[in-house]
Amino acid sequence: MAGASRTATNREVRRSGDTTIRYTIGGPADGTTVILIHGWGCNRTDFDAITTYLPDHCRVIAIDLAEHGESRSTRDIWTMEEFARDVAAVLEAESVDTCVVAGHSLGGAVAVEVGRLLPGTVTHVVTLDALHYVFLFGALDEQQTKEMLRPLDDDFAGLVRGMVEAGSPAGTDPALKDVYFQKIVSVRQPAGRRAFEGLVRWNMEEALAEAKQPITVFGVRDLVTQEAIDQLGDRVDVVLVDLGSHHFPVEAPEGTARLLAEVVAGQGRGAEDASAGQARADGADRRGDGLT
Repeated sequence: MAGASRTATNREVRRSGDTTIRYTIGGPADGTTVILIHGWGCNRTDFDAITTYLPDHCRVIAIDLAEHGESRSTRDIWTMEEFARDVAAVLEAESVDTCVVAGHSLGGAVAVEVGRLLPGTVTHVVTLDALHYVFLFGALDEQQTKEMLRPLDDDFAGLVRGMVEAGSPAGTDPALKDVYFQKIVSVRQPAGRRAFEGLVRWNMEEALAEAKQPITVFGVRDLVTQEAIDQLGDRVDVVLVDLGSHHFPVEAPEGTARLLAEVVAGQGRGAEDASAGQARADGADRRGDGLT
């Protein structure tokens, strides 16, 4: 099995007195480096199985974002840009001079910001069911932002439940949805709320315009709308996948690893291999709602 013998080590980097970022690293020091960034309310263990399927020549670094998993922070800034600085600190600590950065959900926004921050280091940005959610298009005014964030205070559990449902295509196992709900609803506060706010306030269009790398979005077929494809335009390469729900990296680690390996090999546009269950996004007509 590719990568099964890769020895992983847990490490940490301290950005300042209030932020300690924990991460797992494995693979040859001179290998192609792949950075993995989880989504909101999740953690780096989501990528454990994926790592075992990536090619042996890959050096893989999976990172816990601040106040997720084992990382800790008491800071006041919870923007996508600040999360990107956490990732950049790990890259600096590990002397990474070139890498592919992949992020799931909110982690996809962070991945774009890492590319924006480190244009000479990041060669390709990959997002796993991220960027195509309609609420990210166009900067919201303050009133719109408040309405978007109101459920965080009024019914946090209801918000999380609704997000899990929105990211679950028909036929998704209810027990699996409950696992995701229990995981995300337990995100540490107030960082969890502030991170969600940071995503809502993120100016995606500005970030995409300034990021220099190619960006590939692997989006769940049932969750990607034609409107999103049109909005992302030529700046982003959208590829539909049939690997499960919004959390398909957990549900289909081998298929996800195959997608990442294609990008690492410089063959991102060849990722439509039917054996991985994906196809080009032309003509998508299913509906997807805001999910981080």
